[in-house]
Amino acid sequence: MSSIYQHFRPEEKEFIDQVLEWKRESDEMYAPKLTDFLDPREQEIVQSIVGEHGDTAAFFFGGTDRSERKRAYICPGYFTPSEKDFDTVLYEVNYPDKFVSVTHPQVLGSLMGLGLKRGKFGDILTDGKRVQFLAAAEVSHYIELNFNQIGKTKITLSEKDGQEAIVPEEDWKELAATVSSLRLDAILSAFAKQSRHKVQAAIKGGLVKVNWKQQENPAFECKEGDMLSMRGAGRAKLIAVEGKTKKEKWRIILGMVK
Repeated sequence: MSSIYQHFRPEEKEFIDQVLEWKRESDEMYAPKLTDFLDPREQEIVQSIVGEHGDTAAFFFGGTDRSERKRAYICPGYFTPSEKDFDTVLYEVNYPDKFVSVTHPQVLGSLMGLGLKRGKFGDILTDGKRVQFLAAAEVSHYIELNFNQIGKTKITLSEKDGQEAIVPEEDWKELAATVSSLRLDAILSAFAKQSRHKVQAAIKGGLVKVNWKQQENPAFECKEGDMLSMRGAGRAKLIAVEGKTKKEKWRIILGMVK
């Protein structure tokens, strides 16, 4: 197991240690471990570690088939959890939509303002008008008591059945590009169609995330599968690195969503 770290980035070591501990607890106690909501990269790490060693299995649930953030249920391989075992609550935000609009960042900011960890919330779902979010059941009472305002807008919450979850529609498009290197600033420049200088300023200003984590190093080396986002420019996934051209530039395929 000591070599497991070589398959991941150095900055992921702390989370890997956490996953190994979850697996050990489940193995030794023959009991399930339910995690907070994990981003897709964290889910990938859990699946890689738990799914390849021993008799333990990992299952994931986040409300809809397209959910990004999901809770993991780590348990003995002979057991298959139901949706109820993931202990999630789906809320709809009721607000005067004829007079004000509520955005994803506003909802997230207000939820974080309650003093809870990001891991206690799943995806924030919206169809442009209706807004929903998933929360861990263990904090639902606290949320119902304290979440009554988004910005200056008074809101109320109503609990919804999981079948009523909004399924977000995202239109992904592929883009073939040639970049001078696999540095974050080079790839973002191609994706956002902005100068390297402007992109570097955005990275250093904390406006860029790689695999859902803020990344402030323009020289960060990207790999296939990395999810990139830049505030105001949308999101992109590095789908493939196809090799170098005769001029020593990299041919890449990006999947983009605005």
